[in-house]
Amino acid sequence: MGSAALAQEAPVLDDNHLNVIPRTAAEAARIAAVLAPPADFTSPEQFEQLSAGAATVRARKSADAFSQPSGNISFEDELTFKVGNGLFRKLWVSAPSSTLASDGLGPLYNARSCQRCHIKDGRGHPPEAQDDNAISMFLRVSIPGDESDAIDEIEGYIASRPDPTYGTQLQDFAVQGHAAEYRLDITYKEEPVTLADGTEVSLRHPTYGAADLGYGPLHPDAMLSPRVAPQMIGMGLLEAIPAADILALADPDDADGDGISGRANIVWSKALDRPMLGRFGLKAGNPSVLEQSAGAFAGDIGISNPLFTAGSGECTDLQADCLAAIHGDGDARGTEIDAEGLDLVTFYSRNLGVPERRNPGDPQVLQGKKVFYETGCTSCHQPKFVTNRLEDQPEQSFQLIWPYTDLLLHDMGPGLADNRPEARASGTEWRTPPLWGIGLTEQVSGHSYFLHDGRARSLLEAILWHGGEAQAQRDAVIDLPTAEREALITYLESL
Repeated sequence: MGSAALAQEAPVLDDNHLNVIPRTAAEAARIAAVLAPPADFTSPEQFEQLSAGAATVRARKSADAFSQPSGNISFEDELTFKVGNGLFRKLWVSAPSSTLASDGLGPLYNARSCQRCHIKDGRGHPPEAQDDNAISMFLRVSIPGDESDAIDEIEGYIASRPDPTYGTQLQDFAVQGHAAEYRLDITYKEEPVTLADGTEVSLRHPTYGAADLGYGPLHPDAMLSPRVAPQMIGMGLLEAIPAADILALADPDDADGDGISGRANIVWSKALDRPMLGRFGLKAGNPSVLEQSAGAFAGDIGISNPLFTAGSGECTDLQADCLAAIHGDGDARGTEIDAEGLDLVTFYSRNLGVPERRNPGDPQVLQGKKVFYETGCTSCHQPKFVTNRLEDQPEQSFQLIWPYTDLLLHDMGPGLADNRPEARASGTEWRTPPLWGIGLTEQVSGHSYFLHDGRARSLLEAILWHGGEAQAQRDAVIDLPTAEREALITYLESL
């Protein structure tokens, strides 16, 4: 990143959400040596099998592979993790209810629990057929804003505002007596792509619609963005990566001429009331695990919390019945989930362990790793970081981790564009998704759907959807000999 840009952004894009122990000069030098890219692909790098450092967990062969606590968690904190898991899985009910600790659902919602979207803490999926519900997928919505919607403290912020009727997220369920907002409608058109060796791969182009609108038409300028629930593992470790290390990878003007121009998303933190580096969400629209969790409670389940206090959740001023409904707040909790409950769910989400690598020394895996590096995939999928030293988060403190993401925004071209901005992210930009655990997707989630909307049915299809900044890497994969392409996929599956 240019020195002028760093000088401008460094004062605000720090790690004030964490209790950081600053690195010494000796540590910084040692870390730089550890993070250097490999020169030898005939054997694994040291500690490469430990995807999350000491927090890595054993790779289970069941659907529970993503649901284990950090490998270095204490006995006492494992109990806290289990309590948070209980809240993550809890089914919320509509108010009024005799179970006061569980009421407040909706009135409009996408799921009754966190677990219903993040099934087994893994990836969601689009509906398999017209009669299948969209339990782990929804449409975000907004309309273009004006100067009054801008955030002056964030340079390059793209102003937008909620749809006046439907807010920022469309909910396809409602409690009794209320109408759901819509039904997600998806149609696909297949497009064949022929690889250099003659292999034909079919890509499915989705078209999205909001059918059966329950509260009248959307605004004529409404922008819709499909989102599938992402996997949950390693979030606390991603949060613990020094902001300076992420910013050092940014190259918004492509100064090095490699065609890759990653940019930081900068978002407004409700918790700290200041700009922060965005890390979470498909466009890096949230700065912390706490705010990601709080936003999901409000938007996905309609549960008020200390950061989003409206008992009506996502209801708008034009949804009068929703606003007038009985909500679950106002009792001893204050909000429908109180600060203690939100912290427990945050702790659980922060400590979902990352499984160890499988077969990192296998010759085909090592061949695929070499292809991964030589085709330039590491320009966005940054293999490794060392996390901050933290005073009060021993599980995430000073770990060598291998997430395969730079957490930056990249223009992925018109094929993947949702044409909806989010903070500084444009309608063609997406955050680089972490790749750790990606080879266990089918085992955990029962499918192999990838990308922000699950359109890709395999890792190869996901690669072939890359465009924009990643067009050269996509084309290089198309041109690979069969053996090298298969080795690349085997390498990804080993992650």
